[in-house]
Amino acid sequence: MSSEHSSYESGSLALAGTVAMGTGVMIGAGIFALTGQVAEYAGSLFPAAFVVAAIISGFSAYSYIKVSNKYPSAGGIAMILEKAYGPVTITGAAALLMAFSMIINESLVARTFGTYTLQLFDVGDNTAWVPILAVALIVFAFVVNISGNKLIGNLSKVTAILKVGGILLFALVALWASGFAFKPATGSVSEQTSAGGFLAGVALAILAYKGFTTITNSGDEVENPEKNVGRAIIASLAICVVVYLIVCFAVGSTLSIDEIVAAKDYALAEASRPALGDYGVWFTVAIAIIATASGLLASVFAVSRMLAMLTDMDLIPHRHFRMPGDIQKHTLVYTVVAAGVLAAFFDLSRIASLGAIFYLVMDVIIHWGVLRHLREDVGANPLVLVTAIVLDIAALGAFLWIKGNADPTIVMIAIIGIATVFAFERFFLQRRRRDSESESNDGDKQA
Repeated sequence: MSSEHSSYESGSLALAGTVAMGTGVMIGAGIFALTGQVAEYAGSLFPAAFVVAAIISGFSAYSYIKVSNKYPSAGGIAMILEKAYGPVTITGAAALLMAFSMIINESLVARTFGTYTLQLFDVGDNTAWVPILAVALIVFAFVVNISGNKLIGNLSKVTAILKVGGILLFALVALWASGFAFKPATGSVSEQTSAGGFLAGVALAILAYKGFTTITNSGDEVENPEKNVGRAIIASLAICVVVYLIVCFAVGSTLSIDEIVAAKDYALAEASRPALGDYGVWFTVAIAIIATASGLLASVFAVSRMLAMLTDMDLIPHRHFRMPGDIQKHTLVYTVVAAGVLAAFFDLSRIASLGAIFYLVMDVIIHWGVLRHLREDVGANPLVLVTAIVLDIAALGAFLWIKGNADPTIVMIAIIGIATVFAFERFFLQRRRRDSESESNDGDKQA
């Protein structure tokens, strides 16, 4: 591609903007969409589930940081997979699983936006306005993203300060109302909690941190990427675990587990009601709107560039469908259309479950590839890589077991989806090789 139409702007994201983008994705989904759902599985231990999820994410980040430090690329995860496995089926399939996981996350964030916004109005539950508002936010994210990196970076900085400050203020007010109890409102810490349920909650909570991969996908668009990609990932994870833990204590000190689960799609808004009444709800909803909107902007930014890189690497097909602009503009359209469809037809619980399964499978593939093929090249410690794999598998196994008993349909959808992605990649790459061989033979004959 010519520089005029290039999809990538090297060095266009400063360290502060990169950290803001990472925390923007994480906080947008993690706090507002997942707090109640994690509590549904982990019971009164849901704050600990977020801490364990942060530890697992820290081990996961090790692989991404090590490879990105040596090979910074706007392809991020696709680049790591290609370095580890080469241009083969597992590379394209795992990269697509990551892209789909991020698109799923976008629909999760968009529906969370709709759910919280409706707390301002007396419209009841199960309203059609949730998907309508979700799709409207996705369209807004599309419009902003076609404006370029600098606008997104500047918006990320402003919204990151607003939402982190607003969330911390919410937490302090809620804790003040509970007398800074730092303990569940009712029941013992083990109430409604089993080992499997806790691990299932951890698996969902990992979604609250996986936004650090957005930084990896930005690659050489980050200033001084050999150092700043790792720094931005570590800083984003550290900020988020502190924010999450404070908010978890605030919610848990204000509401009982039953109340959190009953309001799981808008738990923070409900937790603000005892302290400040309707004013607390309005404030929390305002912060939720800022958080979810900025999170979606950052995620769409990253996914569209990742898909463009996969196209450039000849790992996925591409069709213009007579659209103007470069490939990245087209992948941006594909991203928002897919996210919009999911947001329109899936509820929060199923969206989160599907995203967790896709992400954990992809994450294991990443670590295994680095362990088997790249650890000496990038100087990675094999013990850390093995630990990351074991932790991912433990969380994924527990989640599949618990979710399989409660909602086997979504587990089957996930399994069929993963199998379809691998089959599609195998078919596409085999056909591409045959086409290349045919063109090569034709060229030899003409010569």
